[in-house]
Amino acid sequence: MPPRAEPPGPPEPLEPAHDLRHHGDAEIRGGEAGLVDLAVNVRAGTPPAWLKARIAASLDGLAAYPDGRAAREAVAVRHGLPTDRVLLTAGAAEAFVLLARALPAGRPVVVHPQFTEPEAALRDAGHRVERVLLDASAGFRLDPDAVPEDADLVVIGNPTNPTSVLHPAEALARLARPGRFLVVDEAFMDAVPGERESLAARTDLPGLVVLRSLTKTWGLAGLRIGYVLAGPETIAALERAQPLWPVSTPALTAAEATCEPAALAEAEAAAATVAEDRAHLLDRLAEFASQGVRAAEPAAGPFVLVRLPDAVGVRARLRGLGFAVRRGDTFPGLGPDWLRLAVRDRATTDRFAEALAKALADG
Repeated sequence: MPPRAEPPGPPEPLEPAHDLRHHGDAEIRGGEAGLVDLAVNVRAGTPPAWLKARIAASLDGLAAYPDGRAAREAVAVRHGLPTDRVLLTAGAAEAFVLLARALPAGRPVVVHPQFTEPEAALRDAGHRVERVLLDASAGFRLDPDAVPEDADLVVIGNPTNPTSVLHPAEALARLARPGRFLVVDEAFMDAVPGERESLAARTDLPGLVVLRSLTKTWGLAGLRIGYVLAGPETIAALERAQPLWPVSTPALTAAEATCEPAALAEAEAAAATVAEDRAHLLDRLAEFASQGVRAAEPAAGPFVLVRLPDAVGVRARLRGLGFAVRRGDTFPGLGPDWLRLAVRDRATTDRFAEALAKALADG
């Protein structure tokens, strides 16, 4: 890895059209009672009862300081890695802050559209951030050659939020090189059957940093648990930037429990169900093609990005009809004509399609 760079100057102003701190939970926080949540990408009906029971049982140990060794070992075994390549964090959001503060970066680049916290964290740490914007007409697919050759920190999501694109692992691997940190946000990878295209177990790519979250599949957004997979020196640098005992005992219990074979099998089954439910959602959206509704495809995540006329008005009318959806204009590279929809069960999707038909007709 390169030596620590000189502290960067003040960050460039944010583009006012993109609120990097807006997230899907804002669509439902303090909102009308009974809204169907299609704005937040957490799997419905979670956490499962067995996981809640394990977490509840851990409360008996709250008098002791958290001990993350067993959870760290469980994550390492789950990915076939040594423990010195694993760091547990208070969700992926903490990991982005640690990366921004602890890694030397003279020319950080964020590939958009994607989750906005990585860029926000880098800017908060004083970095000037450059953006590579993927093209909707090309299906938001990555062209590795679009990333500046001298970028020494590159951030990309896979599958990407909000586009639901799953980039080929080898395309991402082309971005890795000595002197560069390649940060791949795999927060939704466990929602992809077989976790195909994951780089989590790779140890041959220089500077690779993979982030994972247990929030989405297991419904643990309120618990804050995730982890980083990287080379030992990188893990050590991030750990030095963490406060003491950064992950609570209940969160550590959840990490350990969800890495067990039965839990991994459950997650794989859930991923298969999500794929089926997503196909149904795309089929229903295709019924509105004559009205200008277009979904970004192929989609691989537990959400779908949709472009449609008067998306701002449609979103408001959908809310009046009982459905909260995620606005797309806060993502760099997207505008006000985009919405993101979380994948739900078929019955919920059918009710949403009825509401969408009315919202379009009333425009």
